[in-house]
Amino acid sequence: MAQRYLWIWLLCLQTCLEAEGSDTDVFTVIGILGESVTFPLNIEKSQQVVNIVWNSETSVAFVMPGDSGTAPKVTVTHQNYNDRINVSRKNYNLEISNLRMEDSGIYKADINTKTLEGMITTTRRYSLQVFRRLGKPKITQSLMTSVNSTCNVTLTCSVEEEEENVTYSWSPPGEAGNVVRIFWTPDNQELTYTCTAWNPVSNSSDSISAQQLCADTATGLHSRHTGLLSGLAVLFLFILIVPSVLLFLLCKRGQGSFLKPFSKNSDAISKKTIYTYVMVTRDAPPAEGRIYDEIPQSKVS
Repeated sequence: MAQRYLWIWLLCLQTCLEAEGSDTDVFTVIGILGESVTFPLNIEKSQQVVNIVWNSETSVAFVMPGDSGTAPKVTVTHQNYNDRINVSRKNYNLEISNLRMEDSGIYKADINTKTLEGMITTTRRYSLQVFRRLGKPKITQSLMTSVNSTCNVTLTCSVEEEEENVTYSWSPPGEAGNVVRIFWTPDNQELTYTCTAWNPVSNSSDSISAQQLCADTATGLHSRHTGLLSGLAVLFLFILIVPSVLLFLLCKRGQGSFLKPFSKNSDAISKKTIYTYVMVTRDAPPAEGRIYDEIPQSKVS
């Protein structure tokens, strides 16, 4: 019976020691693409650090205390982190610089310290999330209708290289989401709509005037109507001109066929006409000084 209680006491002691020496909480760390992020360990000076082992999906670094008054000795254990790891001399905080999107993930630090009872390993876990700084959002319009001087437009807000955890809001009307529908009337000439995009590391906004928006849309509709009318005018001219040209060509062709035999008959008649020049004495009246007489040509057998 005494042996049984001894085993239970040892099991409880081991469980308590493991609970004391291990930290199972996962701390979220936010980083910005291309910048630096720090994993806080905050080890006190009274703690005698033997070494610290950092791991993620791959190994990261192995840290040992430096000589008295010097920086810790850091050995980078994976090429992805070359020239990007730095460890604080004061509290062993780990810093990763020039962050990449693929650096996101779970990081684990096994801190081995020496105590009077022996070696203790404390494990701390971090969830690193890397985000881009958002650029200026872009507002686009679609589905415009105009009824009774009211301009109804659907606005869509977006950013380049959009990722998760990007949220949008509109002011006015204070709605969330990247799409909003507006109803503009001439009474609201000074109204301006602003879209703001957010993520955990930045936010950016863009605005558009409702008056300008509806004016641009109306111009677009006018251009489309003008293009349609121009097309109809060209079609009408084509229908009007082509038959006229064909009719003219047909008439010209018919007239040529009619004149051709007539010209041949005229030549034949001219060949059968003989003009005779007759001299008259001076006593004759002047009006009859020259007489042209047409003498029919005799038939040639």
